[in-house]
Amino acid sequence: METQTYWPGWARLLQRIGVQQPAAAVLEAAGPLVWFAAQLIYVGQPFLESSPAGGQWQALARLLENQAESRSFAAFLREEENR
Repeated sequence: METQTYWPGWARLLQRIGVQQPAAAVLEAAGPLVWFAAQLIYVGQPFLESSPAGGQWQALARLLENQAESRSFAAFLREEENR
């Protein structure tokens, strides 16, 4: 499944907890740390798949692994903030 499917829900969650802009900044600036976070999700995948949001965890890992997609999501977050 495409990760963009989850973007609106993730943006709402980040906005609800008040970290939408910091999350966008981290996605744009953290570089290798974001990739490392993706690897941690993959390592925890056996535990995360049993949760109702198992597919979203996998999609998040794919997003974090792909720098272009991470930056696109960061731009999406900034755009949503301005609405």
